[in-house]
Amino acid sequence: MSKLFYDLHIHSCLSPCGDLDMTVNNILNMSILTELDAIALTDHNSCKNCPAFFEAGKDSGKVLIAGMELTTSEEIHVVCLFERLEDAMRFDEYVYERLPDIDNEPEIFGEQVILDCEDNEIGKVKKLLINATNISIEDVGELSKQFNFVAFPAHIDKQSFSILSSLGYIPEEYGFGAFEVKDPAKIEQLKALHPVLEGAVIVTDSDAHYLEHISERQNFFEDCEKSVSAVLERIRNK
Repeated sequence: MSKLFYDLHIHSCLSPCGDLDMTVNNILNMSILTELDAIALTDHNSCKNCPAFFEAGKDSGKVLIAGMELTTSEEIHVVCLFERLEDAMRFDEYVYERLPDIDNEPEIFGEQVILDCEDNEIGKVKKLLINATNISIEDVGELSKQFNFVAFPAHIDKQSFSILSSLGYIPEEYGFGAFEVKDPAKIEQLKALHPVLEGAVIVTDSDAHYLEHISERQNFFEDCEKSVSAVLERIRNK
């Protein structure tokens, strides 16, 4: 085993803030150009482009992970990564029911496009996906067991939509073993301020909404098998 290069936080054109060029095939092709080994599709509060992502990439040789960037009731973004596509789609239904009944306005927020494996539009999501759900950050741990996913608070060093900007600290009782930091230069400072980060897995992802923002071959797990289960076990801090 050697280094496994990853980007575990990528948005498609299903996210209203995602560029329409963020189709499943364009994302896959960019990951080939950047020589990534593992990529996760993590749209806001939805997994509806994950089936097309899996079908389009089945012969790519990449580790493909179905994911979601969940917005909790506290407006904290949490990346959820699933062992199986079926679990992701079950959670997709669960989350959609817990979004407020507010329609998307594409001229303001952007389109929310569902694709097939050839990047053809096959539908659009009606509810606005960037709203907060009624799911609390306290519930994520139990939901991860119910729907078979691993979760980590997203971009904790950002001034909005992060666990630190919302709560001001990281409660140990939530049981997160991994955290995402947008700027690796801030890791040591964050550890000094928040001891819960000591011993945790720290990942750095692109949070890409545009093709050119997808990670280069820079962030990696050392000695990690090239499989979904191995990546998720690493995030579980095992």
